[in-house]
Amino acid sequence: MMNNTLTLILEIFQKRTNSFIRFLMVGLVNTAAGLSIMLLLMNTGGLSYRISTFFGNSAGAFLSFYLNRSFTFQSNASPKKSGIRFIAAILICYSFSFSVSHLLTTHYNHFFSSLPINGNNAAILIGTGIYSISNYFVQKLYVFK
Repeated sequence: MMNNTLTLILEIFQKRTNSFIRFLMVGLVNTAAGLSIMLLLMNTGGLSYRISTFFGNSAGAFLSFYLNRSFTFQSNASPKKSGIRFIAAILICYSFSFSVSHLLTTHYNHFFSSLPINGNNAAILIGTGIYSISNYFVQKLYVFK
């Protein structure tokens, strides 16, 4: 009974909102999940920035693919084709965001030393923003087109 009610609510919501609004909502969910995992792994698990961001972004990417394919875009593209494109897009966006955030926090560390967070946490926050924005455009224009 509960599953049928949830399905009905989601169907009504999909009809009343456009895909951009749904994409933003999915982005918030997968960004929050990925960011939480990154910060937890780095600050509690003692893992490096690179490993923490890899696992956090991977978890967020899996959630993003599933929700954007089924909920946001209701894509009819084959899961294999869109999955391969999605993985390529994620790797490109991750590499780009890691490079830029690492460059900023390495070469402009004096700026981050005045903030209440350390350079690695600042790099995660900056990288997450860059990753989210670049990922939106790649998914919209290439993966689920």
